[in-house]
Parts: sequence; structure tokens; C-alpha cells
Amino acid sequence: MRNHRILRSTLAILAAGALMTGALAGCSAKNKIPSIGYAVDAVPSSYNGGTTLGANGGAAALFSRVLTGFFYTGPDGQPVADTDYGTAKPVPGQSQTIQYRLNPEGVYSDGAPTTCDDLVLEWAARSGRFTKPGPNGDPVPLFDAASTSGYSDIERVDCQPGSKDATVAFRPEHHYVPWQTLFNSSELMPAHTLAQAVGVPNIVTAVQTADPAMMAKIAQFWNTGWDLKPGNVDPKLFVSSGPYRIDSYSATDGLVLVQNDKWWGNKALTPRIVLWPKGTDVKQKVSDKAIGVIDVGAGSVKDLSMGGFTVNQVPGRGAEQLVLSTGGVFASADARRAFALCVPRQALFDKLGHPGFTEQSGLGTGPLNSRTVQADSVYYGPIVGPAAKYRTGDAGAAQQALSAAGVTNPIVRIGYRAPDDRRAQTVAMIAAACHAAGINVVDAGSPTFVPTQLGTAADAVLGSTAGAPGPAGSLTDRGTTAALYTGQGLNFGHYSNGRYDTLADQLAADDNSSDVLNYDTDAEGLLWGDMPTIPLFDTPRTIAFGDGMQGGIVNPTKAGAGWNMDRWVYLKG
Repeated sequence: MRNHRILRSTLAILAAGALMTGALAGCSAKNKIPSIGYAVDAVPSSYNGGTTLGANGGAAALFSRVLTGFFYTGPDGQPVADTDYGTAKPVPGQSQTIQYRLNPEGVYSDGAPTTCDDLVLEWAARSGRFTKPGPNGDPVPLFDAASTSGYSDIERVDCQPGSKDATVAFRPEHHYVPWQTLFNSSELMPAHTLAQAVGVPNIVTAVQTADPAMMAKIAQFWNTGWDLKPGNVDPKLFVSSGPYRIDSYSATDGLVLVQNDKWWGNKALTPRIVLWPKGTDVKQKVSDKAIGVIDVGAGSVKDLSMGGFTVNQVPGRGAEQLVLSTGGVFASADARRAFALCVPRQALFDKLGHPGFTEQSGLGTGPLNSRTVQADSVYYGPIVGPAAKYRTGDAGAAQQALSAAGVTNPIVRIGYRAPDDRRAQTVAMIAAACHAAGINVVDAGSPTFVPTQLGTAADAVLGSTAGAPGPAGSLTDRGTTAALYTGQGLNFGHYSNGRYDTLADQLAADDNSSDVLNYDTDAEGLLWGDMPTIPLFDTPRTIAFGDGMQGGIVNPTKAGAGWNMDRWVYLKG
């Protein structure tokens, strides 16, 4: 089934290219609208999709065609090779080795060439090997990486500064099955701009010498130097390696992308894309005819009228869930399990989990019963037994469990990025169901809420995979694992279990079906016991294309509908 979906999506990609050729051949340039508004509920907090802030905010949905890489996320969530950027090929041998070769013609929008220095920077930032003393003297990471998955398995990146070639050698006895998720679009940052900012000749030498003071400066810039704020976009820093580049960003005019004239691949078909992020008055923009593409959580915008659009209501690859704090009211697993007992997961799915669609199999067919396996996987059915206890919401059992845990009249604040009507309804339904158990659930949604506030402003985060407010998930998404792995940036609840970490490592290294099933079974049983999160359902998405839009292809993953925005053409009616 999975291979059939990937084949369908590949054919759709090829068909879209053919459609564009035919559409442009049959229509004069004056019929083409030169600017397309794109409403997506991502949060453009950072240009750097490898940081915690960037990954959670949805950089992949915003910048996949601005910052390119060796792979991008296709419509079914599969990694698709971007040969315009370069090629990546395994090298035969005992240890896992990948040969990367960047396109000789590749240059950034400032004219600087793309080089293997960019890979060295990404590996250094996400390997976890560069640390500093923490408050208790224990080492803590210098880099605020969303995840070190895969990168921590790499022993070295062989790269001559300024070269177009790199050899990535994994540690002996280490094997990383989803290696195509590394060095991808929206995550490979321009090493030359960082080198200029911190005052080093090149990043490769700086990483090789590993001077603590210099690495601290590099980490500080990598962490925050590409943060995005309206009105503050320096073209010298926010350079592009894709068909679009950032032109401007303001609260009133949106995040404006324009054609990158240094792009060496096929030219973007529409000169200008205006991204309207989370917090935009989408209803007003639709009324003003300022939007041609919509990609938001289904039901998140109340009473959104989409006349003049082709509307797709689909289950996403992201996992709608509650991420629980492991401190405060939820300091004990007993308290977390007690709360889970009163959460009406079936009722939440019935009312909110499949708006506008009824799937017979795979994604979107019922409450999500796993944190580690997607509902259309062959492994899903055999491992979800422990979820049955937490399906319907049992206030009496929850009250008894709270008493046994020594917790009385707890207050549970659920935070999410507002406004979001579906998530507000989710909190209200949980509050009503848990009230009988003596649990006071408070809606802590806010337009400024971020998951790093878990434990201070909230006791639980309501969002998609890893607490994402907008597009999330992929077929081989390691963000799911990172969200529960000890010490990872996306692990907002600070959950830690050494046994789970070991299982996650084994799942990343082994593709033997019997072993994978055993690891998944053990991991899911452990997680239903520890209850660091409560899965609800596959996050439903509304993806709509205006009448006259050509080239739009539904992509309910972290890459969003904008995954191929450079192929969009909007024709006047």
C-alpha cells in the first residue's frame, strides 16, 4: 500500500510538470496572476529549520523552496531527491558512508557558491558533540538543535573548504536507516554567512579545530542569528539556495517571497508568493481575494467560507496530541495516566478528528493509538493494544487513579497557539469530560504560546507532532522520536527513559520487520505506561486551491501545500 501511494504521488508530480507546460503554452502571460497569496498556519519564527524554534514553527512548510537540500518531503511524506541541489549516494563498504555531490552551478542569492561547508555546519550543530557546562556542571548542548537523530551517528564529514563534494562517514557499527532525512531542504543553512558573522575564514576549519570559544560563537549565531521578526530581514543573512528568496516580512504585508534570479534550476513560474502565517485573519484575506492557496488545520478557522476554491479535507501525517509536562501536576506517571483516563479520545475523534472525510483504512480512521507508528503502517495494528484502556474517557476510573496517586483537585492548563477553533473545542470537550473526575482543565491557548512554555504557562501542549501548531509529520519522520528522546530540543515535556532511547536507536538502525515489530511493541507499551503524551487522532488538514490555480498538489505533511510552490500558476477566470 505504501509503495502504491508513493507511486501515485510521483506520477502526480510528473503530471503537474506536464500540466504546467501545457497551461503556459495555451495561455498568454497576461492571463497569469503575478502574485499568489498562501495562507498556512505555520509560525515564521526562524529561518533555520534545524533549530527547535524553526522546526516547531514550521520552517519546512515556509522555506522548502527557499532553502533547498538533497531531499524534500513529497505529498505522501516520502523523501524525494532534489537533484537540482545535488546528489547523495551510498558508498559500498562495511561502514555506512554516503557520498554527497552538490550541483556545480549551485550558488546562493548573494552569488556565493553552495559548498560542503554547509553540510559540516549542519552536522556540527546537530551532532550533539559540542557542549558546555550546565547549571549543575553536567554538559549541555551548545546548539539548540531540534533533533540530533542521525547526525549523532556520523563520525565525520570529509570536506575541503569550498568544495562541492563531501563524504559522510557513520561511526563503525552504527547504521542509520532513514539517512535520506539528513541534510534536507529548510535545514541546510548558508555556512558562509555564519562564517562572516562570527569572523572565521571558513566553518570547516573552525569545526575541525573545535576551539571552545569559537564554537560558542558559532552556536550562538546558529541558534538565533536567523530568527525572524516582522520588519527585520537582512538580505545579507537571509540568502536563498532555491527558486524563491525572502524579499520582505511585515505584519501587514506578510512574508513576501520573490523569484531568486541566481537559481540555477527551472525558474519559478510565479514571480511572487505572499505567505500569510498563523494569526492572519484568513477569512478577511479570502474575502479580499488576497489568497489563492489555503493550508490550515481543519476546523481551526471558524466559519471559513471557501467559495471559489477546490477544497480538500484530508488526514495529515502529523499526530494531534497532548504533550504533558513531567513536572508540576504531572510530575508522576500515575498522575499522567489518571488524566489520560478521562480524556475522551473516541468522542474527540468522532466530533473533531475527521471533518469532511470518512476513511475506511489507514490515516484518519479512528483515534490515534500509537506515538511511534503511523496508522497506515503494517506495524500499527499489532502494537496498539495498550491504548484500549484509554479510549472512551472514564471519569470514575480517573478519579480513583488520582486518589491512588495522592493528587487532589488538580488544575491542568492546556496551551496551544490561538486562535484555533478546533483546538479550543478540544480543550472544552476534555474539560467537560474530566470535570467529573475532579480535574479542572483550563484553556491556556494564546496567540503567543510556544511549546517551550510547557511547565510554566501550561501543563500540557495541544498540537500536532512535537507540539507543532501547523503542518507536521512525514512518512519517515524522526521528529516523532525526537519529541520523546532524552535531551532533544523537540522534547518539550523533558521526558526521559533510557529504555525508550535504546528502542528508538534500534528502530533507526534496523529495518528487519520482525525486529521492528518487537521494538515498536516494546516502545508503545512503555509509553502507555509512562504517558508522556496522549495521542488523539491524525491531525486533519484543510488544503484548498483557488479556481484557476494550476500545479497545486495536496501535501498534508510538514512540507505543506507549498512544497512545490515554484510550479504554481494562477490564471485569471
